[in-house]
Amino acid sequence: MTPLSSQTIVVTGAAQGLGAAIARHLSAQGARLFLMDRDADALAETQAQCPGSTALTVDLSDAAATAAAIAQLPAAVDTLIHNAAILRVEAVEDTSLAIFQATMNVGIQAAFQLTQAVWTQMKARGGTLIFVSSRSGIEGFVNETAYCAAKHALEGFSKCLAMEGAAHGIASYTITPGMLMHTPMSETTYGPEQRARWVDPIRLAPAFAHLAQKRPMQLSGQRLDAWALSTGADT
Repeated sequence: MTPLSSQTIVVTGAAQGLGAAIARHLSAQGARLFLMDRDADALAETQAQCPGSTALTVDLSDAAATAAAIAQLPAAVDTLIHNAAILRVEAVEDTSLAIFQATMNVGIQAAFQLTQAVWTQMKARGGTLIFVSSRSGIEGFVNETAYCAAKHALEGFSKCLAMEGAAHGIASYTITPGMLMHTPMSETTYGPEQRARWVDPIRLAPAFAHLAQKRPMQLSGQRLDAWALSTGADT
């Protein structure tokens, strides 16, 4: 068990929604945070709520910009939480190549760059990789060709990392909300019935603390349910 108060944690997509909730929850438990997002103003608000955190404004769809942000991270990172994503709900014939590429770049290219950046030092001391997935990572949905492709790729990526990291104490998980969340993204995609059941994403944040702190290696490589973990007795 590695106390959060002794951890350095990177959270992407931290300006709002689930990423901001995760950041606030981890900060309250003493973690040293490096927060990434392209929305500088909203990211500054999250940073203000997380004492001692570092905000890195970056467009994760841009490989060079991502590399520059990575260069500002400390030498050792204990936990990487890749939450950033792009979701454009539109038919395949209406999806531009630029949007498809940006969705894939944020979803999987940035995941690769960030993981590779922390991998070597994690091999020496262990670490936790948490990738936020979705039902779109295991199913197909109409008008989500780019998003589903990115999330499916993330699921396979995490499985491979779990296998490669097992001998070094590196755990890799994908995690889905397991519950309808009230976020800026869901405000544009949820209908009235779904909105009636959504919850504040802060209620899902304990799942991330649980995985970062306990690093259950027996679950490495699996897709987990944030709601189930957050409401479980041992979180």
